[in-house]
Amino acid sequence: MVYTITLNPSVDYVMECENLKVGSLNRSGSESYFAGGKGINVSVMLNNLGIENTAMGFLAGFTGKEILNVLESKRIKNEFIFLSEGNTRINVKIKGPVETEINGIGPFIKNDGTNELLERFKSFNTGDIVIISGSEPKSEHGSIYKMLAEGLNKEGIGFIADTTGKSLRDVLPFNPLLVKPNKAELEEFFGKKAESEQELIELALKLQSNGAENVLVSLGKDGALLVSADHCVEKCRAPEGKKINTVGSGDSMVAGWTAGYIWYKDYKKAFMLSVAAGSASAFSENIASGEKVLELYKKISI
Repeated sequence: MVYTITLNPSVDYVMECENLKVGSLNRSGSESYFAGGKGINVSVMLNNLGIENTAMGFLAGFTGKEILNVLESKRIKNEFIFLSEGNTRINVKIKGPVETEINGIGPFIKNDGTNELLERFKSFNTGDIVIISGSEPKSEHGSIYKMLAEGLNKEGIGFIADTTGKSLRDVLPFNPLLVKPNKAELEEFFGKKAESEQELIELALKLQSNGAENVLVSLGKDGALLVSADHCVEKCRAPEGKKINTVGSGDSMVAGWTAGYIWYKDYKKAFMLSVAAGSASAFSENIASGEKVLELYKKISI
């Protein structure tokens, strides 16, 4: 079983406003909203690829209930912990001549919430994979990422962490199965600009030496780089296609790598499926279908 954990999900409220004027009344041309959160996106792609999974994390208030409705409509199995206080955050995205985003804070997570999540790990089985991704909410505990990584490591459960900065630093001592920074995040983590491909490889190797088993570096239109647990360094170019929407592309990469790892037990094939999944979603309006991913997979080369 695969479990995805979204610690700070959101309702993403998107408005089209062609002539946004700051300080004046503006009217949107169109509006839409989505269940947001990196782990939720991973669950959607895993579902599309036919990988059984359960979405977990924290929800609260009327916005949390709306996310539950969306998950149920998409037939995504979920076991979210519903908090008694606060509301799941709303992220406002205004699309116009210049795109503007305002992200909400989200509910404060008390120890009883994090302890309940930790308790659920005891029912997981060896061979299960847990994917923790997204921003870290404010909490009574301090570092939820560190607490979850330590708990999973203690139970002998493999986990993937898609996060950055301090949260990434907190999980590395517990040997995540995979971490997935992009080039800018990897450079920021070490405070060093990679001026060449070799320097980028050296940073990825350094991240691996700090505890990660596999390091997947997304490079956008240039594909991705993988430093694998079997000591191989491989680069994969992205397939050709028209970019439509990059939201969820990185999350699709994580889902693709996980599916490939489960199916093939092969890092190279998992890497190829990862790039296919990320590209397929970039070429789609939303998270891509499993059929589109597998179609692109046939065109991927290392």
